[in-house]
Amino acid sequence: MLESLLSFQFGGFYGGNIGSLLATWEQAGVFSYVLPFLLMFSIVFGILMKTQIFKDNKGLNAIIALVIGLLALQFELVPIFFSEIFPRVGVALSVILVLLILVGLFFDPNNKFVGYGLLGVGVIIFLVVLTKTAGYLGWYTPYWWYANWQEILIYGGIFAIIAAIIASVGPSKTIPNYRPILFGEPGK
Repeated sequence: MLESLLSFQFGGFYGGNIGSLLATWEQAGVFSYVLPFLLMFSIVFGILMKTQIFKDNKGLNAIIALVIGLLALQFELVPIFFSEIFPRVGVALSVILVLLILVGLFFDPNNKFVGYGLLGVGVIIFLVVLTKTAGYLGWYTPYWWYANWQEILIYGGIFAIIAAIIASVGPSKTIPNYRPILFGEPGK
């Protein structure tokens, strides 16, 4: 009886039928093979169609995209990479969305400095996502970041100061003295 209550609570609270459907899809390999294949196929096909390397030969473009999509799934690198990067990208987009909402509440979104600041935060979040994903996959050693974080921070601060100086120094904008004309030109 306790098992049925626990499974009812677990199934009802964490998704119920949708959760079990997603678990079934996971067991069937939809997330490990079908979705990465579709993503690789569509990206390669779109690039081939846009660049028109083979003119408008959709059949040849589809065959090349199919082969690249299937070859990408031959080893587990692509599914593991996708399963690592996309959850991090989802979290990063959520952080950026919250940041945009807060900036919209407290700052003028049309301010150039705010735009560059948001761009800088977006680039930092992008680099963190790539670094964490690469670290999980074993593509780099995290020791370099831990050993050199002070230098990276100093160089980043110098770059930010130089960027702020360049952004603030520019041609001064003078506002011409406009007078409203109500009924014809003045003086007539």
